Amino acid sequence: MLSINQFIIICTILFLGPICSIDKDVAPIKNTFYFDIIHKDNVIGSLKASKTIKDSKVHYQSVTTINTRVIKKIDVNYLYNVTYENNKLKRANVVIDVNDKPYADILTNWEIDYYQISKNDKNELVVEEDINYATILLYFDEPINVERCYSEQDGSFNTIIPLGNHSYKKINAKNHENIYYYKNGFLEKAEINGGLIKFDIIAQK
Repeated sequence: MLSINQFIIICTILFLGPICSIDKDVAPIKNTFYFDIIHKDNVIGSLKASKTIKDSKVHYQSVTTINTRVIKKIDVNYLYNVTYENNKLKRANVVIDVNDKPYADILTNWEIDYYQISKNDKNELVVEEDINYATILLYFDEPINVERCYSEQDGSFNTIIPLGNHSYKKINAKNHENIYYYKNGFLEKAEINGGLIKFDIIAQK
């Protein structure tokens, strides 16, 4: 005669399938954050950043739209798609459109023992060291004890300097300085030097 516990186990397998198969169907965990882009007290754009975790892989995506005027009207769109596996960058693709026309397509792809970096389908750089922290992570993870990060947009490494009180300075290859402010481990505000224009990124409440 079956015990009650044995009966429950059999019913679980019959109606739900083997317990080991349940884990495969677990829905990915997704976090999404929204930011306003501010220039001279005016909202000139938006940024949506999402992080999706599935097994050992983490997929990051950010979509940025900026509409402003610098001498003439400029409409810029950025699309980042970045994939990590076991805390290591596997692939990063940045697509930039300006005024509805393709401007740049930058790809960083792990090739067995090095990263191949291409711009507009032309191989340009090779990086042989592992990349553990790329710039898109700045939207999600406070860079505690991180001294530099990889720029998916230009294939360079940026310096990160802690300023205290959960704020950090990032210096890019063009020597432009951006300041990032965190609260409870998440990005609250960033002051961005875009060269021709400076703006703030502020998390929506």
